[in-house]
Amino acid sequence: MSNPSVTEASHEEDVANISVQHIIDGKNERDIPATRFIEDIEMFSSSFNPPANVQLLIGAFSDLFGKFKQIEAQLSEKKRSFEEKIPDIEKSLRLIEHLKDKKDAEESVITRYPLADTVYAKAEVDCAQGVVNLWLGANVMVEYSYEEALEFLGSKEKSAKKQLKEMTEDLAFVRNQIITCEVNISRIYNWDVRKRRIAGQ
Repeated sequence: MSNPSVTEASHEEDVANISVQHIIDGKNERDIPATRFIEDIEMFSSSFNPPANVQLLIGAFSDLFGKFKQIEAQLSEKKRSFEEKIPDIEKSLRLIEHLKDKKDAEESVITRYPLADTVYAKAEVDCAQGVVNLWLGANVMVEYSYEEALEFLGSKEKSAKKQLKEMTEDLAFVRNQIITCEVNISRIYNWDVRKRRIAGQ
């Protein structure tokens, strides 16, 4: 009968030999790791001392797979947030441009504002003042001139579009890493099956 403490110590030694560094291959521009594709599983397994068994190899890539799925969920949520935010910024920019044009033409603007759900009142906006109040969130509202508001929202729009582009690229990158993890796991499993068949002959 084997000694449990010896078996556990041996198992811990095996696990310690496989770290994330062994199964990643560089990072993208925003430090998201790239999954290493294992060309020769036998050689990769034998590179550890003692050689890594199939459970450890599959376990390592399964853990990495789980981490990538978490990153994917976080990026997807942030991407949706920016996809909702950008149209709001663009709408605000168009509105301020319209108010600025009316100010230059020395005209007022007739609009409707909500009093309650489905209840609106008519109002006349004096554009000659040349100021708007922008809601910045966290119970903060700041007064800007039309020019300042256009500059501020323009920079916000540029930043949001840049971040959305990066998130879209990162999401595609992460999904490729997930596929690579899945392929590695499948190939390791098939490698183990072949080994068992050969050993049973």
